[in-house]
Amino acid sequence: MSTLPLLLHSVSYSGSWGQAAFSTEQFVAKAASLGFQGTMLMAKRPHLSLLDYDAARRRELRQQLATAGLTHNVLAGYTNFTADLEHSEIPQREMQIHYVESLAQLGAEIGAPLVRIFTGYEHPALPFTAQWRLIVEALRECARRAAPLGVTLVLQNHHDVAVGFESFRDLLLEVNEPNLRAGFDAWAPALHGDDLAPAAASLAPLMAHTTVADYLRKPRYRYEPQLVNYVATTPYVQAVPFGEGFIDYRAFFAAAIGGGFNGTVAYEMCSPLAGGGSEENLDRYARSFVEWMRQI
Repeated sequence: MSTLPLLLHSVSYSGSWGQAAFSTEQFVAKAASLGFQGTMLMAKRPHLSLLDYDAARRRELRQQLATAGLTHNVLAGYTNFTADLEHSEIPQREMQIHYVESLAQLGAEIGAPLVRIFTGYEHPALPFTAQWRLIVEALRECARRAAPLGVTLVLQNHHDVAVGFESFRDLLLEVNEPNLRAGFDAWAPALHGDDLAPAAASLAPLMAHTTVADYLRKPRYRYEPQLVNYVATTPYVQAVPFGEGFIDYRAFFAAAIGGGFNGTVAYEMCSPLAGGGSEENLDRYARSFVEWMRQI
């Protein structure tokens, strides 16, 4: 049976894809009722926005998390360090570094010692190597600013730059800050066709967290009238209950745990679900994830 702390990502109940929408406080109660040990709180509206949570609301949230027994909590930051490169006069990197530092302060105050961040989407305004260097420098400064607050940053392999597991590992090693760890996600390498076992094994020593969900690939076709036929196009991806999709999570977790990973696991419903976005369907998915993890 898995003993990894299981977290529920609040984006799942944010209404972002037309699903049931909860306030932060309602979500905390929901996560506890579904059997999770903690939360991954979306650090933007409609949930834990820096603009909306003053000192009093932070104290109240910390108390609510503690009372609910949710002792493992992560903040989900949203960064893109290569944003708006075509306008170099705008201090985008400075603003995002300040955002991450502010999230670290928020995390320290509410009892969330991990802050999830991203790299950057590849941008045509700069060569790839220059974007890589920019991201390394930004991550290094973020980590150094978070360290005095006792907060660890977990980098998720989500955006274009360093999304491949080999380059993701290279990036973390180049930044070389002890409080920047991997929030390695199986979704991206699975979509790339990578073997998840060696991917997870290579990242396991650097991992502090992972965010998970499961999906099916659904074929798509475009009609070509001059051929009186269809041409295959990029498949779309449909969220399904955990363990029913194409991602080999048994291999992923076996390799990660075997390599020393003992961090947090957050379940997210961050796209339209098979069966719709009702509260009942969201709850069904969340419960099935907890049950699946208890059995591995």
